[in-house]
Amino acid sequence: MTLAPVSGQGEPPPSRAPRRSAPAAVGGAWANSARDALEGAVTAIAAAGAPTPRLDAEVLLAHVLGVSRARLLSDRDLAVAGPAVRAFQDAVRRRSLEREPVAYIVGTRGFRDLELALDRRALIPRPETELLVEVGLLLPRGARVLDLCTGSGAVALALAHERPDLELSGSDISNAALALARENAERLGLRVRWQHADLLTGLAGEFDAVLSNPPYVAEGEREQLAPEILRHEPPEALFAGPDGLALIRPLLAQLAPRSDVSTVALEVGSGQAAAVGELMRAAGFPALEVRRDLAGIERVVVGERGG
Repeated sequence: MTLAPVSGQGEPPPSRAPRRSAPAAVGGAWANSARDALEGAVTAIAAAGAPTPRLDAEVLLAHVLGVSRARLLSDRDLAVAGPAVRAFQDAVRRRSLEREPVAYIVGTRGFRDLELALDRRALIPRPETELLVEVGLLLPRGARVLDLCTGSGAVALALAHERPDLELSGSDISNAALALARENAERLGLRVRWQHADLLTGLAGEFDAVLSNPPYVAEGEREQLAPEILRHEPPEALFAGPDGLALIRPLLAQLAPRSDVSTVALEVGSGQAAAVGELMRAAGFPALEVRRDLAGIERVVVGERGG
């Protein structure tokens, strides 16, 4: 990516049309207008086929400069200079050529009211996963809640922040993801009990509710995923057999004899809600509710234990 210059070095010859002035050295490196740098990045990211090039470029440049997006867009004197030039070039390269997700490049992701640290140890939390948090917010005071397949800890930590009365646990089969969740909890000052477990196997304690965003992408859908997902997010947190239910089936089978669990809520893929609902009924959760995401997709299936 080429960043456009900002400051001039003398007047253009009178016989020529006005031209853009040459860059000025600042601190041993070239200074560039943030506005021009932004437009160059938008062009590069758009050419690579990324769906939101302007938003991506704004977030990346604001991160590199350590300013808000509002200031980035309003401060006409803002410049990209010194080490920031190379840092921004590298960030745009990662986003455009490698199609790396912005959240991994900047190392953070907003989830509800929290700013989570994020890297390739865990999936990037999506807006639809907030539906699981909304289920948790309706639980009785003091309920014991398990965020199973916690990843970065997003669901458990959001509930710890918004419902500190809940007794929260988070589990994952990935030790790397659990380490990230613990780091987020410590940085945010939120209390969650973290456990390493394969579904419910090896988990200590009893739970009133189990909330989970498990792997649910069918193997046949692998090539339909965006490069950002397929190349960079952990595959073990994405794929779940031929129909995407390879983890949901054994999870519900394990929940069937657990009389302590009265509520289960699972995030599912498009077209999976009906099949997951039948599995929930068979496991002893006959009272079903399906919640749709902002795109209208049946995204979270909630089951309540029968009387």
